Amino acid sequence: MIEGMSIICISQDWQGDPTSKTHIMRVLAKKNRVLWVNSIGMRRPTASRADLKRMITKLRRSLAGCKEVEPNLFVMDPLVIPLPGVALADWLNAKILATSLRRLCRRHGFEQPLLWTFRPHVSRLVGRLQERLVIYHCVDEYSAYFGVPREAFIRMEQDLIRRAHIVFTSAEKLYEERRSLNQHTYYIPHGVDVAHFAGALGPSTEVPADMRGLPHPVIGFFGLLAHWVDLDLIRSLATARPRWSFVLIGEEARYNATTVLQPLRGVPNIHLLGQKPYSMLPEYCRGFDVGIIPFRKNDLTVRANPLKLREYLAAGLPVVSTPLPEVARYDGLVHLADGVEAFIAAIETALGQRSEAMARRRVEAMSAEGWESRVAEMSAIIARHLGGPR
Repeated sequence: MIEGMSIICISQDWQGDPTSKTHIMRVLAKKNRVLWVNSIGMRRPTASRADLKRMITKLRRSLAGCKEVEPNLFVMDPLVIPLPGVALADWLNAKILATSLRRLCRRHGFEQPLLWTFRPHVSRLVGRLQERLVIYHCVDEYSAYFGVPREAFIRMEQDLIRRAHIVFTSAEKLYEERRSLNQHTYYIPHGVDVAHFAGALGPSTEVPADMRGLPHPVIGFFGLLAHWVDLDLIRSLATARPRWSFVLIGEEARYNATTVLQPLRGVPNIHLLGQKPYSMLPEYCRGFDVGIIPFRKNDLTVRANPLKLREYLAAGLPVVSTPLPEVARYDGLVHLADGVEAFIAAIETALGQRSEAMARRRVEAMSAEGWESRVAEMSAIIARHLGGPR
């Protein structure tokens, strides 16, 4: 693994649930110093109360300054104009952000950093930070996100890909599409915190109180409840199998004050438990009989590599999923289903595969896919680009 490096990471807000970006930077921070830059915004805000509250929160955090949240890991909130894709705003944001980052680098001793961005619209920062390498880490088809300026994002991402020294992608389809713009593009799938989720099988792990009284089987999902989750499918499954309990854990996404979960309300065997701490997810997995990934098939999801896939498996759970390319790689561990009847049949098959031996097999299959292994793969590539092992 690379050591003794300074890394500027541009990503989403650190304060949210752990994502692939969080896990990767935590591993790197064990032997390097990381300056994490909170979200610079991917969509233009509306006049909604939620967007106004978010802007006030970001302003307050920005005024609080840069903080060391964990050893070797510093977090800063940038002050930017939330108008991505508007040329003047992008130019001003790059100038302001570059000035702030150079000042923080001097203050905290970040010399010749690696500029490692998970956001596609920062190409104007390239060359402004005395960076040794520029790494673009693509984990989604960002232009397919709800509310982003699609054409502007495609243009900005292509510019960044061409200028980056290294491009990492988490899905093979993302790799195939970006390789033509940069020959130094590498496919590195997501990892998983195996030890954390395998705790679901521990004899001392208890099912949380808000799940204990639910009738079994319990069909579970955790993650952001956003437009890519097929809520109509979940409603149809619950209606078709009223004796099953459907448990959904996660924050509800809101788009222009639209309530995403409206289709599920009023269905008696659907239980919306809200967002739970990451530390408690193994306990909820303990109460699941099957983990599901009921995603819609669209430009975003066919390029996605769901973190929850490996997390369910590391918790020993049988998995039923919409047939997505990155999920289909786990043939033999995952049941793929398209449509209500196929999903019900796949869940019934999965319910027959809940033995302790099968659970251990799933955990063992994930043992080589930890985040440390993924970061080691990326480190080897970075070291080659830097001219040798470091």
